Amino acid sequence: MASGSRAQFSSRIGFILAAAGSAVGLGNIWGFPTQAASNGGAVFLMVYLLMVFALAYPLLVAELTIGRYGSANPIKSLRSVWPQQRGIATLLGVAGMIAVSMILSFYAIVAGWLFGFLVGPIFEAIGLTSAANWLESFSASRNLALMVFFMVLTILVVRNGVANGIERWSTRLMPVLLLLFVVMVIYILTQDGAIDGLKMYLVPDFSHFSPSLVVSAMGQAFFSLSLGVCSMMVYGSYIKKDVNLPKTAAQVALLDTSVAFIAGLLILPAMFVAQHNGVEIYSDTGALLSSDTLVFSVLPAMFDTMGAAGLFIGVLFFVLMVIAALTSSISMLEVPVACATEELNQDRKIAVWWIGGLITLFSGIIVFNFGDMFGLVISITTEYAQPILGMLFALLVGWVWKRDKVLQEIKEGYPELEQGLFWKIWPWYVRVVCPLMMLWVFFA
Repeated sequence: MASGSRAQFSSRIGFILAAAGSAVGLGNIWGFPTQAASNGGAVFLMVYLLMVFALAYPLLVAELTIGRYGSANPIKSLRSVWPQQRGIATLLGVAGMIAVSMILSFYAIVAGWLFGFLVGPIFEAIGLTSAANWLESFSASRNLALMVFFMVLTILVVRNGVANGIERWSTRLMPVLLLLFVVMVIYILTQDGAIDGLKMYLVPDFSHFSPSLVVSAMGQAFFSLSLGVCSMMVYGSYIKKDVNLPKTAAQVALLDTSVAFIAGLLILPAMFVAQHNGVEIYSDTGALLSSDTLVFSVLPAMFDTMGAAGLFIGVLFFVLMVIAALTSSISMLEVPVACATEELNQDRKIAVWWIGGLITLFSGIIVFNFGDMFGLVISITTEYAQPILGMLFALLVGWVWKRDKVLQEIKEGYPELEQGLFWKIWPWYVRVVCPLMMLWVFFA
């Protein structure tokens, strides 16, 4: 069902880096390491790695396959999979589009904070103390201005399309992200106290193993690959037909998981370097401080104790965080933009501005009603919409979509599919096991 005139990723590596960029977000860099630290270190890490390939990978293949089969925006792709119930399929696509737009609305606020903490120390170093204080202090004006700035960056990338915008910037930013990770991990591991964080991360404490740990690892694995909100579906629609979907999905999952693992090698040792330098990392109850407190309070305080090197390392850290946020945000904005350009016949360069503007407007409403709306929007999207939609997509592929159609689509890039182990397991696995695991995550 491909459209010959439709934009596509120009190369497989371009898609892998773009999809990994979508998946490698703030949750990987600050959420995963602190979850690991609070759940037995290597025990959580081992269960997480298992769940990436037991839950997230099969669902990733499902979403990419839907997208490539439809070769269109998520609404049209879902209708092509379920033509007997076009109305319900349309509703699913619209729900995914709304959910990902709402996620972007709060994500842009957090990304704005990161940019403030990136620029603030530089301003302070050159004597612009009042500007630095404004950038690093919580206020509606700061939150609004930096959110708008980040949204404009996202819009400018998506405005240029798939190959010249999303792929070009993903292939530039992802190698930079990985290089920054390596440089910072090497530096942090040379600091006093780092070995304690490394032990917490890599030495298993099996006393922490519990059903709740398994559920936490499943949830982290699911969210880490941008599943359930049509981002991977729309990226899948830009993949060429000769690409081996199971293999490519495995490479995306492996790259995303590698970044999460490396993030643990950075964040956990950095926390204990901070503690060694006199910065508190535990609350009064003895629990680790929350991930946002660690990023916006603990680590900046640690950088302050490190003198001139601290300024350099702090800037590198927040550059890394902003890059991770941007590569994720462009995939989020692409979902409604793809829907508008194809369902409403809108020009991309017009659609991206009015859609980005609407999301920015909603984000501004959150800024001015922060206490009431910020946590609520996060809860609605990540605790309810995302897992429910992910489960419904699995049910759609497993029970509704005709198996011969699924087979034919995957065989486009994997002719020997039927002779391999993947096809013997994946169809019934995504049909039965994945929905049951998602129900466990949702109701636990």
